[in-house]
Amino acid sequence: MKKIASFTVNHDKLKKGMYTSRVDGDVITYDIRMKTPNAGDYLSNPALHTIEHLFATYARNSAFTNQVIYVGPMGCRTGFYLLLRDSVSQEDAIRLVQDSMRFIAGFSGEIPGSHREECGNYLEHDLAGAQAVARDMLNVLADWTPDRLVYEA
Repeated sequence: MKKIASFTVNHDKLKKGMYTSRVDGDVITYDIRMKTPNAGDYLSNPALHTIEHLFATYARNSAFTNQVIYVGPMGCRTGFYLLLRDSVSQEDAIRLVQDSMRFIAGFSGEIPGSHREECGNYLEHDLAGAQAVARDMLNVLADWTPDRLVYEA
């Protein structure tokens, strides 16, 4: 079988940040890398779950609601994928992720979609853990620009 694109990225060189993972027609997949791969520090399942609920809720309620295809975690627990239509500029994609992290970092109240009938694992959430990751990502992405969306060779 042909190796998929994400397995061709050297994860030993990958750092926290935001990268263009792939382009498929009018859909761009962004790699939102929140943890350094293979470094022994991964997103905990409860924090990852809370980030998923808050990130997806914010992105799907943003000005780009009709351009958001998917927001979801990586199985390796080092980050998230954000799939957007290509009508969203790179600058706006970066800003959307920054704004999403700001939303998570400052969130208070009930996690959206956290009732039994809304979620298959409704009890497993960690808002404080999600907020710590979001604050870290705000620092990582503070000066992020489109030229930094490219994986290092």
